[in-house]
Amino acid sequence: MYGVEAHGARIPVLGFGTWELRDGLAVRMVEAALGIGYRHIDTAQMYENEREVGTAIRTSGIDRREIFLTTKVWPDRFRDGDLQRSVEESLERLGLDAVDLLLLHWPNPAVPLAETIAALNDARARGLTRHIGVSNFPTGLMREALRLSEAPLVTNQVEYHPFLSQKRVLRACREAGMALTAYCPLARGRVFGHPVIERIAARHRKSPAQVALRWLVQQEGVVAIPRSSKPEHARANFEIWDFSLDGREMAEISALARSGGRIVDIAGLAPDWDAD
Repeated sequence: MYGVEAHGARIPVLGFGTWELRDGLAVRMVEAALGIGYRHIDTAQMYENEREVGTAIRTSGIDRREIFLTTKVWPDRFRDGDLQRSVEESLERLGLDAVDLLLLHWPNPAVPLAETIAALNDARARGLTRHIGVSNFPTGLMREALRLSEAPLVTNQVEYHPFLSQKRVLRACREAGMALTAYCPLARGRVFGHPVIERIAARHRKSPAQVALRWLVQQEGVVAIPRSSKPEHARANFEIWDFSLDGREMAEISALARSGGRIVDIAGLAPDWDAD
């Protein structure tokens, strides 16, 4: 599977997201994803499934070095010292010595960004993570984080799908040598039934989900992390390597973005988003 290179990190372009997967389902689905061929697993402290993700990795029989694992620090643990402790707690739950990528899950204006970025860098220096990055950071905050960070930031994980333009964030990521990691890549199922995506899918004898994922990973520097609670859907999401979209199809899908296309906009957490 292809990987995006970003400041020494090689991030598989198609990962498996674990949001809303809990308990035995989380274990079974991560095991299934790894069996299908996924080598990029995404979790977070807030998902409350790090223990299950770690269990699945250990029982998968796959060499840990082959798996790119991401977790994220929740904003209430952004103070220096507390952030590092939270990562140690994550590693204890995961049963691992380190993760491959550690992200700040959302901005927290109540804690100085300089303090949080310094703590994030310290977690990396202590060997708790190989790489660091951010999530849900608009371009202004992302550039400020880049300025404050001694170590390179390798990705900004944001909502991205055919109905939400992220031109500004993607351009800023490319300028900084970062990847853009797309969560909600299927717009929580909204890609199904859309006439443009359905027409392109029929042309390639693929599903709308496969077309949307292919559209994402064909873009330079973009990683996608679809989530599924069913093995057959996880397998279908992975079967996007035997076709490609031409320039006209890519442009048609890109043209679907509209204002109001954002799905995840949590009150009290969401920053001032970029207007594309």
